[in-house]
Amino acid sequence: MLKFLSISAIVLFLDQATKLWVDASMKLYQTIELNSFFQLTYLRNTGAAFSFLSDAGGWQRWFFVGLALVVSVVIAVWVARLPANDKWMAISLTLILGGALGNVIDRILYGYVIDFIDVFYGDWHWPAFNVADSAICIGVVMMLCDSFRKETGSTA
Repeated sequence: MLKFLSISAIVLFLDQATKLWVDASMKLYQTIELNSFFQLTYLRNTGAAFSFLSDAGGWQRWFFVGLALVVSVVIAVWVARLPANDKWMAISLTLILGGALGNVIDRILYGYVIDFIDVFYGDWHWPAFNVADSAICIGVVMMLCDSFRKETGSTA
């Protein structure tokens, strides 16, 4: 199942490449409108998801780095121990792993995570995110779907 770790590498590469592009080509807080519901906005998030603990004073940087590294090791071991036919779970875990590593690299190098994908509709505005966050969310949704499939007796 370790062959699926290439998914993590692809997510990590895409995440870091897009963040480097945003950092090199946009100014902090700059927005590029793309259409009526999607824009690029360069933000720096010192907290976790939805800026959780972003104003905690700095200790959260190393807490989130440590947490992400522990979770990454657990996921890598989990993937290595999966049965050969559990491809769906392997894909979901490696998406999560790639996303976690993408964000932890930002935290180590900069002390914040670069966010830039900005989605909204009318007055409703989703918090800005990045490729790593997207991979983590997709991986979690896939895991949830997999758990429901297994509960109903399916072994696909």
